[in-house]
Amino acid sequence: MESYAGVTGDSVPPGAQEWPGRTVSVAGVDLLVRDAPGAAKDLPPALFAHGLGGSSLNWTALGLLLNDKVRGIAPDLPGFGRTPPLAGLGGIREQAEVLSQLMDAELDQPVHLFGNSMGGAAAVALAARRPADIASLTLISPALPHPRVSTSALMFTALATPRVGKAVVERGRRLPFERRLKGALSMVFGDPKSLPPEVVVAYEAELRRRDGDPWVTQATLDGARSILLSQFELPRRSLWADAAKVTCPVLLIYGGKDRLVDPRIRTKAQRTFPNARLLYLPDSGHVAQMEHPQLVERAFRQLIE
Repeated sequence: MESYAGVTGDSVPPGAQEWPGRTVSVAGVDLLVRDAPGAAKDLPPALFAHGLGGSSLNWTALGLLLNDKVRGIAPDLPGFGRTPPLAGLGGIREQAEVLSQLMDAELDQPVHLFGNSMGGAAAVALAARRPADIASLTLISPALPHPRVSTSALMFTALATPRVGKAVVERGRRLPFERRLKGALSMVFGDPKSLPPEVVVAYEAELRRRDGDPWVTQATLDGARSILLSQFELPRRSLWADAAKVTCPVLLIYGGKDRLVDPRIRTKAQRTFPNARLLYLPDSGHVAQMEHPQLVERAFRQLIE
């Protein structure tokens, strides 16, 4: 067990524990991969994919709650967490390829696949490509194309615009840290004031660590550009076409206070996936697995049982 805030082992709150990390070379990049502690080796495998600007630590609480059901691993996807970027664009399809190669290198199939935000979009693309290898798909605020113009869509447009996006990100990084932290918490969580203290401290520590990564700006811009471009793909090549091909049981989770993915898209999502059930959390934001991990845990257990 890695240390956290001066304590180790069982005294560490679940929302603050860091899973043991190691490096796995796939798709031409050295991925930092974390293994959920305490899971038996004969349990079914699970793979957790974080969103834009996130990391494997976004799955800490949920993975520990489920370690009696699945044997989970969570990578820092290229350009985020402690993994350097890919040589080319780090977009949704590239992330799906990284996840696919990681599955082959580390997990026996079929796999319980989890994805949040941009990681959710990559998980949809992967599940459509490899239906026989995915046992279930749990999507938390997946970044699927939305027909309505929203504040988040305008934000991604700005980030994806050459020169403008870079200026926006770099200007934001020059703001005082406490101001950036407050803004990030308000953007990601439905009610930051209700978060357990250890979650806030862990989130702050990761944000501070990311300030030292030279690739953060470009990785953020590449991800935002990929999300924006997915809105304009031809219908037969879109993520919605991928969603319609997913044959495994699907759990869709949306938060009513999500400021990055419009939760109204949940109706279309439930209609499009052939075998989907929906969990709507009116008080949750963009990362329900961090904000309401027990509710997500319960829904997943119901899905597979």
